[in-house]
Amino acid sequence: MTHRFAIAALALAALGSAHAAEDKVLNLYSARHYASDEALYNNFTQATGIKINRVDADDAGIIARLKAEGSASPADVILLVDAARLWRGEEDGLFKPVKSAVLEDKIPANLRADAVGDQGSPWFGLSTRARVIVYDPARVKAGDVDSYEKLADPKLKGMLCIRSGSHPYNLSLFGAVLQHMGAPKTEDWLKGMVANMARAPKGGDTDQIKGVASGECGVAVSNSYYLARLMRSTKPEDQAVVNKVKVVFPNQGSWGTHVNVAGAAVAKHAKHPDNAVKFLEYLVSPQAQDYFANGNNEWPVVKGIAFNNPALQQMTGGSFKSETIPISAVGRNQTQVQQMLDRVGFK
Repeated sequence: MTHRFAIAALALAALGSAHAAEDKVLNLYSARHYASDEALYNNFTQATGIKINRVDADDAGIIARLKAEGSASPADVILLVDAARLWRGEEDGLFKPVKSAVLEDKIPANLRADAVGDQGSPWFGLSTRARVIVYDPARVKAGDVDSYEKLADPKLKGMLCIRSGSHPYNLSLFGAVLQHMGAPKTEDWLKGMVANMARAPKGGDTDQIKGVASGECGVAVSNSYYLARLMRSTKPEDQAVVNKVKVVFPNQGSWGTHVNVAGAAVAKHAKHPDNAVKFLEYLVSPQAQDYFANGNNEWPVVKGIAFNNPALQQMTGGSFKSETIPISAVGRNQTQVQQMLDRVGFK
């Protein structure tokens, strides 16, 4: 009997060890594909002992995968790079609201989802990127492009380059403009931009910047970190592009420059929810916020974080006025914006 009890005790101990090992796991679905994030994840594992298993895809692919997997999904944390997509995941019921004093203290209310009763917020912005205007100083004056509204001014006819209107980065910008200006003025603005295009929308934001440098475009719209990447590049061809363009942070005299977020949520069916919350709280630590700033040229969401990114400093002179509308409103407006795009022929 003693021998059998000893065997049973050993089996239980082994089972307990297996469960403990399983508990030191975090399954991450990530749309962030930045080399600097590897150090971010490794530091979390070193600090907590929690191993991160990562699945990489784009925002749309992650949302589709979560829907297909349903309650069987192994995902614990979802990282997405656009407010509209975060809002979509929330609307589709894919996230578990989180109540965390750390996250609520560190992340401004307008950069996280509205709380669901007393359950907390379904998602949280972790870093911001500005939607800026890049222009050719040989053809365009800064005062001609110092607001988003001026992109529709007829004096820019044949000069505007921009990626697809249906791309999430533009849907978020247009959703913000709708929030600021209302539907009639926003639709007129979109129509004016279509009339000003130098070419049909194509390519990514870097292509728009290069279009300005080549002379094909006089003005372009881009996320700030694409320009920062070129500024920090050691390639002569990238420096040649940077030397031919200038940048404006629009609407400094009114509502402020539009900012989008990269953000995170705990998956609805998370198998390791405590580890997931620990990870989100880690992502607002000074160390993690510094990685966002220096690794991918984004601004920290946490106020007072010191970071040394020469490209961001050079672009802004140290600071800029950003809009303060709730980022969740940007997501809510995207369906109405898409209907406007279809009506005005914005591809």
